Amino acid sequence: MSEIRVACARVAQQSRHVSIEPAAIPAYAEALQIGRKAPACDAEADPASGTREQLAAFWLTLDAINFGSGWFPTLHKREGRSGYFTIAIGVRERFASRGPWGAEELAEIDAAEIAETLLQDRRHELMELFARSLQDLGSHVTEQFGGRFAGIVDAAGESAARLAALLGSWESFSDTSGYEGLAVPFLKRAQIAAADLTRAGVAPFSDLHRLTMFADNLVPHVLRLDGVLRFDPQLVDRIDRGELIEHGSPEEVEIRACALHAVELLVASRPRSCAADVDYTLWARGQQPRYKASPRHRSRCTAY
Repeated sequence: MSEIRVACARVAQQSRHVSIEPAAIPAYAEALQIGRKAPACDAEADPASGTREQLAAFWLTLDAINFGSGWFPTLHKREGRSGYFTIAIGVRERFASRGPWGAEELAEIDAAEIAETLLQDRRHELMELFARSLQDLGSHVTEQFGGRFAGIVDAAGESAARLAALLGSWESFSDTSGYEGLAVPFLKRAQIAAADLTRAGVAPFSDLHRLTMFADNLVPHVLRLDGVLRFDPQLVDRIDRGELIEHGSPEEVEIRACALHAVELLVASRPRSCAADVDYTLWARGQQPRYKASPRHRSRCTAY
C-alpha cells in the first residue's frame, strides 16, 4: 500500500486544480468522531447472518459491482435510497431469496439477469459493465479457488493488504490511473473489499491499518465542503453544473489523490486511527442533508 501513498503524495505536490489546506488538518482531525463500524448499516442491504462462505460470496460479489456513481442519477433508485444502497439491497435480496450465485454462474451471468436483480432497465450501460465484472470474478474464483469465495480470503493469509493487491490484479477490481507519467494505483474497490470482509468477520486480517482511504467521489466532496480540500473555482463551476469529469483526467486524479493524501495527514494527527476508519466516518457524514444538497463530481468509470 506504500506505493499508493507515495503516488498520491506526489500528485498532491504537483496538483494544479485541487489543494489541501494544511492549517485545517489538526482541528479537523481532533473533531472527527471516528467509528469502527461500516456505514452501510442498512438492515435491507447488509446480510445479518450466513456461513463464512456465504458472507465471503456476498461481499466479493457486491464489491465487484460497487461502482458506477457517475451513472447513479440515471438509475431507478429505491425510495429514499442512494445508488449504492439500491444496488446493495438488490444483491442482498437475491442472496436472501435464492442464495448466492455460484462462481460458475457468475462466470456466465449477463446484463439481463443483473438488471432483473437490481430492478433496472436491461439496456442501461451499467448493467453490461456489472456483468463483465462479475464474469471476471466468477472466472477467477472457479479457476483459481475451486469455486470457493472464502478461498480468496484464505490465500491472503492474515493480510488485508495482500488481499487488496490480489484483487487489484484482476480486471474486475483494477483501478490505476496515470498522472504526468506517474502510475497511481488507487485500488479503491479491492481495498474496500478487504475492509468489508474484515468487518463481516470473514477474514482474520490484522493489518487493516495498512489500507488507504477508499478513493471515490463522496469523501473528497465532504472534505471540500468542510474546508480541508480546496478546488479551483472553474472546477467547482463544472461540478455544480453537473458536467462529467473525465475519468483519468488531471482534475479527476487530483481530486482522488489529494483526498487520499489529506486522509493520511488526518491519520497522522490522530494517534491510533487508521485511514479505513477515517474513510468510513467521512462516508457516513456524506449521507447528511448538507452534503447531499451540494453536487459532487461525477465520473463514469468502473473505479467507483
